[in-house]
Amino acid sequence: MPKNVIKIGIISKEDYKQRSIAIAKGKYRPNDNDPKIWFESLQSMAQVLNSENQRLLQLIMDEHPQSLKELEDLTGRSSSNLSRTLKTMARYGIVELEKNKRRIVPRVKASDFQVEFGIKRQVH
Repeated sequence: MPKNVIKIGIISKEDYKQRSIAIAKGKYRPNDNDPKIWFESLQSMAQVLNSENQRLLQLIMDEHPQSLKELEDLTGRSSSNLSRTLKTMARYGIVELEKNKRRIVPRVKASDFQVEFGIKRQVH
């Protein structure tokens, strides 16, 4: 399976809002090298990509579960916990929840991440 590296950016809510407005107004055009996922802090990124969720991604890649029920059995995690985690990761583009008949099949879209951030100096 070829690696799909997703670049992650850390940016404040205010800076993200200003960036989005600039894009909408045509004042800034994102380039292909810009991060595809944005988090407000390293802590918020760590909540989504914590070690337990990394093991979940690895398990999905290794075992190819064909339903959330099968994944629940493999992990021992409750369906509500698993569903909430997968929906969050799907919102960020890390997994895809493919609807197959009456089942939802989890697929990993990104297994490698590159984090980009800087310390912004305040001008007084």
